[in-house]
Amino acid sequence: MLHSLAEADLRPREARCAQPASDHWRRTATRVGAVSYLNSKPLVHGLSSILPDDRFRLDYPSRLADDLAAGQLDVALIPSVEYLRNPEYSIVSDACVATHGPVLSVKLYSRVPIGDIRSLALDEGSRTSAALTRLMLAERYGVIPRLEQLPLSRSTADSECDAVLLIGDRAIHPPAEEFEAVWDLGEEWVNWTGFPFVFAMWVARPGAADPALSRLLSETRDMGVKSIDQIAAAEAAGLNISERTARDYLRDNLHFRLGSAERKGLELFRELLEPLQLIPGSRSGSAASRS
Repeated sequence: MLHSLAEADLRPREARCAQPASDHWRRTATRVGAVSYLNSKPLVHGLSSILPDDRFRLDYPSRLADDLAAGQLDVALIPSVEYLRNPEYSIVSDACVATHGPVLSVKLYSRVPIGDIRSLALDEGSRTSAALTRLMLAERYGVIPRLEQLPLSRSTADSECDAVLLIGDRAIHPPAEEFEAVWDLGEEWVNWTGFPFVFAMWVARPGAADPALSRLLSETRDMGVKSIDQIAAAEAAGLNISERTARDYLRDNLHFRLGSAERKGLELFRELLEPLQLIPGSRSGSAASRS
């Protein structure tokens, strides 16, 4: 059975470990992976100067999830659905990527009315957003489409499917094509359920959680949130967006703390996914501790 998210070890920093987190991590062999998208920059701001180069890397969320499952990483910022699928994983920080409304970087583009979707191309980098899309199509419209994968190097124009899911930095740019309907998945979820949606969180494999881990990741998040202007200035040009767009996205569309409302939203996500068998690796029933 899944543990109660409210029981994750989110104790005050001083209660966990008095040792400076950066010194601790320089001496450990823990392999850490984080998402390369703009939405995760506040969670990793400065980590590359703390963690050894050979123990820290950035990648797409789906690849990080696979590497964590394969034992090639010990701790990773992974899609929330992958945490729900594996009862052995534990949350190791209150830092996360969540939204309380429109998220901007997770979009469903449909060439037909939503209820008429029969084929769906899913962004190769997506796991949580793919499950969320399938959940809302099934629950709200009774739609169970044929699925295809959209490679990371391709765009909506390369797919003939009725609808295409895009996530991450490329989803911030609207496609040139006109669509019958466009969903911002964060906005759709919040309007539907009233809860925030958690896209990713820091998760550890069994035995990889460390007394200093939560403090390091939480402090990194706190510093990153304070540095949003700096992050936006550094990242905007490479993404072909304005600094204002990058800043507003990080400040207004995203939320980086896993609080009680976020944990309730995550529990509801699990409860809705299980009857549809969209998290086949999870254990049904009431929540149980995995912290």
